[in-house]
Amino acid sequence: MSRSPGRKQENHKISRELFVLTYGALVAQLCKDYEKDEDVNACLDGMGYSIGIRLIDDFLAHSAVKKCRSYSETADMIAQVAFKMYLGVTPRVSCSSATGNEFSLILDKNPLVDFVEELPAERASLCYCNLLCGVIRGALEMVHLAAEVTFLQDRLKGDAVTEIGITFLRKPEDRKHRR
Repeated sequence: MSRSPGRKQENHKISRELFVLTYGALVAQLCKDYEKDEDVNACLDGMGYSIGIRLIDDFLAHSAVKKCRSYSETADMIAQVAFKMYLGVTPRVSCSSATGNEFSLILDKNPLVDFVEELPAERASLCYCNLLCGVIRGALEMVHLAAEVTFLQDRLKGDAVTEIGITFLRKPEDRKHRR
């Protein structure tokens, strides 16, 4: 028997919905376990970091991407390939510094908040999707790119878009290859 082309797409959608619902349950449990939003944010970032350092191998194996030569190429790769591959969305990339080491990923639609209406008033400083920051930071570190990754804007906090800021912390090393 052969599968119909629509079947695979349906399974992908179901698994994404299951992931989003499971993620929401995880965040809810962390909110019960920790009183302070900062502790929940740190826990989500740490979990994301652990995911990122493992996910990069899968990304490199399945995406067939070539080595990025600049921070700009790296930011584009994260947005156009990685986000599309794992979350089904493609954020816009905006360079926010003259030195070319600060970028923003702007998401008009964030699939992790599909079933979230708003954050409770007592959780105003919670970064609900902080897992994403950790994933990006962990994956970048595994390819020897130290970066600071933070949420700059969040739709759950009333902003127009979700914006993730990436600041690369050191200049790429000029390496001379010996023959």
